[in-house]
Amino acid sequence: MRLDESEESAEAGGCGTPGGALFERGAMARTFDTPGFRGMTFYEIHAKSIVNRVPATSRMAFTWTINPYRGCQHACTYCTAGGTPILMADGSTKPLVDVRVGDKIYGTERRGYYRRYVITTVLAHWSTVKPAYRITLADGTQLIASGDHRFLTERGWKHVTGAEQGPLQRPFLTVNNKLMGTGEFAEPPKDTADYRRGYLCGMIRGDGLLRSYRYARGEVHRFRLALVDEDGLSRARDYLGGFGIATTERAFTEAHGQRKALRAIYAWSRGAMKAIRDLIAWPQVPTRKWQKGFLAGIFDAEGSYSQGVWRVSNTDPDMIDATILALAAFGFDYALEPLDQPNGLEVVRLRGGLKEVLRFFHTTDPAIMRKRSIDGVALKSNAQIQVAEIKPLGFEMPMYDITTGTGDFIANGVVSHNCFARNTHTYLDLDAGHDFDSKVIVKVNAPELLRKTLASARWQGEHIAMGTNVDCYQRAEGKYQLMRGIIGALKDAANPFSILTKGTLILRDLDLLTEAAQVTDVGLNFSVGFVDKELWRTLEPGTPSPERRLDAVATLTGAGLRCGVLMGPIVPFLSDSPEQLEAAVRRIADSGAAHVTPIVLHLRPGTREWYLQWLQDHHPELVRRYLRFYGRGAYAPKAYQTEISRQVRELAQRYGVGASSPAASRRIGPPVAEDEPPARAPEPLQLSLL
Repeated sequence: MRLDESEESAEAGGCGTPGGALFERGAMARTFDTPGFRGMTFYEIHAKSIVNRVPATSRMAFTWTINPYRGCQHACTYCTAGGTPILMADGSTKPLVDVRVGDKIYGTERRGYYRRYVITTVLAHWSTVKPAYRITLADGTQLIASGDHRFLTERGWKHVTGAEQGPLQRPFLTVNNKLMGTGEFAEPPKDTADYRRGYLCGMIRGDGLLRSYRYARGEVHRFRLALVDEDGLSRARDYLGGFGIATTERAFTEAHGQRKALRAIYAWSRGAMKAIRDLIAWPQVPTRKWQKGFLAGIFDAEGSYSQGVWRVSNTDPDMIDATILALAAFGFDYALEPLDQPNGLEVVRLRGGLKEVLRFFHTTDPAIMRKRSIDGVALKSNAQIQVAEIKPLGFEMPMYDITTGTGDFIANGVVSHNCFARNTHTYLDLDAGHDFDSKVIVKVNAPELLRKTLASARWQGEHIAMGTNVDCYQRAEGKYQLMRGIIGALKDAANPFSILTKGTLILRDLDLLTEAAQVTDVGLNFSVGFVDKELWRTLEPGTPSPERRLDAVATLTGAGLRCGVLMGPIVPFLSDSPEQLEAAVRRIADSGAAHVTPIVLHLRPGTREWYLQWLQDHHPELVRRYLRFYGRGAYAPKAYQTEISRQVRELAQRYGVGASSPAASRRIGPPVAEDEPPARAPEPLQLSLL
C-alpha cells in the first residue's frame, strides 16, 4: 500500500494538501485482520494532516472537510438469524434482533492458557438479507447463519462455507469440527402463578422469617425477608404484591467492615401471614412450572456459584428433598453432600460443569444476577457440539450482527465472530471495489491532529464538513471512537461544522453535538434516498435501514438540533417513481426533518465501475439504459435533476417538511430578523453517498 504521495489527494472528490505525503513514513501502526470485524483489514496510520481543502474544481458547497476513515464497511456481509439467543451480562438471553447498542453481553478473551468468558459492550448492531444455512451440532443445537459467518472451533475461527482454493479460499466448517462453548441454551420459564408460588416457597422457606406470637394482650404476627441483593428482594416483593400481599421495605442492617448492608421487606397483619403460609405450602403434586420457580427461589436464598461450583445448602431435610426432586425432574445430575454438622446442614452440588450451570440458570431464571455471573470462567466444556450437518436452506432471510468490544459474542451457546469513497482507495494502490469494502484506513491520530490545526494561527475558523466522502459513522467508528474526539475539538474551538451520515451511531454523540450547538453552527444531515426496503437490502446492505435512520433524525430534532435529510441517492429507474418519491418525503416529514434536499445518483470513476457491476448482477435490463443516460460523465442529465428537484420540492411543501421540526421552534444560533425572506431550498449537491 502506498504511503507517500506527491500528487493531490483524492479525498472528498479531490480534497487534500497538494505537494506532500499523505501519511508520515513508518507511521502505519498495525495491519491486521481483526476478530472484531469479519473479513476486514484495518490500516492504522498517523496522518500528516486531517483538515483537507476541497479543490476549486469540485462541485462541493464547502471548502474544508475531515475524513477520519478511508474505505467503508457499509457493504459488508452479515451473520446470524434474528431469533438466535445471545448471552447477556446478567446471565439471561435475548434474541439477537433485540440486542441494542450499549447492551452488556458476554464475549471471550484469552487470559493465560485459557480463553475465558468476559463481559463486553455492544458497539454496533445492523441487519441485511443473506442466503441462510442451518448448522446442526451433535447435541441437537441448531444455528442459522450466512455462509460468511464465522464460529470458533478447536482449530480456530472458521466460516460456515468456503473453499480450499479459488476466490472463496478460506477456513470453513466441515463435519466433526468441534465448536467452542456449551451448546444450545435452554428455554426460560414462563412467568405464571405456579412459577411465582414456587419461587416464593423456595425464597421464603430458604431465607425468610414467618412467626406468630401470642401474648396476654393479644397476638403478634411477623413476616420478614432480609437480603443483600436488591434484585432478589424486589422480585419477592413484586410476587407477593401480585397475590395481594402488601409489604413494607426498609433497611435491616448497615454495612460494617466486610459485611454488606441488608434490606428487608415486612408484613405484620394476621391476613398477610395466613396468605403467605398458604402461598408457600408444599403442593401435593408439584407442577414443572412450580418446580422451576422453587429452584430459582432456593438458589437465590441459599445457593451460590463460585470457582466453577454450583451448590445449594440447607438444614431442612424437606428443602433438600424438594431441591433434589426438582433437579431430577429436569434431568440435572447432582451430588448430595452431608457435612455431618450438628445442625444437619447438607449441600446439593450440581454436576456437569458450566454447560449444566447455564442450563440451570436459563431453565429456572434466578433473580440475583450476582450469583449468575460466569465472568472469568474458562471456556472449556464436555458438550457434544461437533458439527453434524451444514445445510443450505435454499432461501434468503434477514440476518443480524453486532460489533462488540471483544470481537465476539455467545450465540446459542457457541462462540460467534462479529462482523465489522471508493475512488480514494485507488490513490492508496487499493481497488475501488472489494478493497473499498474490506480494507479501511483509520487515521488514529485524527482528534489530536485536529486540535493542533484548530489552534494554529493560520486557521481562520471556517466551516468543516464531515461524511462527504465516506461515512464517518460507519461501523469502524464503534471500535475507534474518533468522532467523539473530533467533535470535542470542534466544540472547544467553537468551529462550525456539519455531518452527513447514514449511521445511527451518531446518537452516541448526542451529548457533544448538543453542547457544540450552543457555541457554534452545527449542521446535521442523514442520507436517506428511498424507503423501499427491498432496494435498501440489495443496494445498501450494510447500512441501518431507512426507518432506523429516520428514527435517528427524529431523536436529533427532538433534542433541539437542526437535522435535515439529503434524499440521496435517488436512483434513476429504481427509486424515482412518483409513488416512491412521495413515500420517502412523507416519511421524512414525519421524522421532523428540518429540510429535505434531493440528490440524484452520480457515478464518478471507481464508483461507476462498481455500480455498473452491481447493476449487471441485480438489474441487467437497466445496464444499457444507464450507459446511455450517463454517457461518459458522472452526472445524470440536468433536465432530469431539475425535474426530480421540482417533484421533491412540491412534495416537501405538501407534507410540511420542517414545519413540525422541534428544531424549527427552538432555533440554535442567532435569531432571524422578522423581515428576512424565507430561506430557499438548497440547490441539489452531488455528494459521494455510495
